[in-house]
Amino acid sequence: MLTLKLLRERPDFVVERLAVKNFEAKSIVDEILEQDKLRRQYQTELDSVLSQIKSKSKEIGQYMKSGEGAKAESAKELVAELKKRSKDIEALMEASSQKQNNLLVLLPNLPCSLVPEGKCAEDNVVVRQGGEIPALPKDALPHWELARKYDIIDFDLGNKLTGSGFPVYKGKGAKLQRALIQYFLDFNTAAGYLEIEPPIVVNEASGFATGQLPDKEGQMYFVGEDKFYLIPTAEVPVTNIYRDTILAESDFPVKMTAYTPCFRREAGSYGKEVRGLNRLHQFDKVEIVQLSLPEKSHELLDQMVLHVEKLVKSLELPYRILRLCGGDMSFTSAITYDFEVYSAAQGRWLEVSSVSNFESYQANRMKLRYKDSEGKIQLAHTLNGSSLALPRIVAALLENNQTPEGIKIPAVLKDYLKYEIID
Repeated sequence: MLTLKLLRERPDFVVERLAVKNFEAKSIVDEILEQDKLRRQYQTELDSVLSQIKSKSKEIGQYMKSGEGAKAESAKELVAELKKRSKDIEALMEASSQKQNNLLVLLPNLPCSLVPEGKCAEDNVVVRQGGEIPALPKDALPHWELARKYDIIDFDLGNKLTGSGFPVYKGKGAKLQRALIQYFLDFNTAAGYLEIEPPIVVNEASGFATGQLPDKEGQMYFVGEDKFYLIPTAEVPVTNIYRDTILAESDFPVKMTAYTPCFRREAGSYGKEVRGLNRLHQFDKVEIVQLSLPEKSHELLDQMVLHVEKLVKSLELPYRILRLCGGDMSFTSAITYDFEVYSAAQGRWLEVSSVSNFESYQANRMKLRYKDSEGKIQLAHTLNGSSLALPRIVAALLENNQTPEGIKIPAVLKDYLKYEIID
C-alpha cells in the first residue's frame, strides 16, 4: 500500500508513475487527499473539544470546592454536551479514515524507473537468453501425450477425483516431482535461505498483507466456514511471518525458502495453451523470499535473478529472462523479471518463475518495519521469486529430453532419482 506521506508530498508523481501501469489514478488520489484533509480537520476540532472538556472539568472541581453549586452544574451540562460532540467528531473521523483506507487499497504499487512502458506481454523486454533449443523430430510428442505413453501423469484420473487442473502423478512422475522439490530446496538452502514449512491456508489478514486481497480474491479458493483461503503461493504465509514486526538493521537480509502446493482458480482459461501442465488449479512450487533494507533491495533483486538463472541453467533448459512492462506487472510489484523455458514440442515459451521487488508496498500493508541507526522506525522492503514452479518445468523437461529410448533425466537430478531415463 502506498504511504499517505508520499501521496501528500508527491501526488502528481504517483499519478504519473501509475500511468506506466496503465492505471488512471488521479480521481482516486484526489479523493484520498480530500478525505485526508477532512480527517485532519476533524482531528483539529476534536483536539479543541477535548481541551475544553479538560478545562471545564477542572473548573467543576474548583466550583465544588468554593461551594458554587450552580456554576458547577452549568459546567457539567457543558461538559456533557462537549463529550457528545467529541463522540460525533470521532465518528466522522472514523468514517473519513475508513473511506480513505478503502481508497488506498485500490492503488497499485508504483513501478520503478527501470520498468518499460507497455500494455501487454508482447511489450515485455528480453533481458537475456541462454541454453540451446533442441531440434526434435517431427513426430515429437507434447508432454501430455508423453505423460500418457509412460504412465507418469494421469489427467483423466485427476478429473475424476477432483476436476480439470488437478493431475495425478504416478510412479516415475511422482518421483520426479519429489526430486525436483528436494533439489530446489537444497539449492536454495545452500545459498543461505532458511527453509520454512508454512500452513497452506491463511486468514484474510495474511491475504491482505501481501496484496492478494482484495485484488485477487476471485482467483483464490475460499474455505467459507472458517474464512480461510488456500494459498496461491508460499509468498503469502512466508512473508506474513514478519507481519506486525519491528526488526533491527542487523537482522537484514532475511532469506527464506519454502515448498508448498499452490491453489489458483484460474477462471476463464481454455484452449491449447492451458492443456496438460500448462495451467493447473493445484501445483507444486518452491519459493524464495527476502526482507531487505530499502537501500539494498534492488541489489538483492539482481542477486535473486542470478540465483534463479543458475538454477534453471542447471536443469539444462533453454531459457530467457524478461523485464515486465507496466501493463503486464502485478498489482503489488515495483519491478518483476519473468523466467521462461522453451517447450520444444509445443514450440512456445512457458513462464516458470517471477522474481519481484515490492519495495515498501507489502511492508506498509503488513506493518513490517525496522529501527534504523538513528532509532527511527522505517518500512522494510520485501522481495520474492519462484525457485521454481514445477508444472511447466516438468513439461519442458519431458518434451525437450524425449528420445526413442525414453526421456533422459538432467544430470543434477540423477542422485535424487536413482534412474537416468523414464521408459
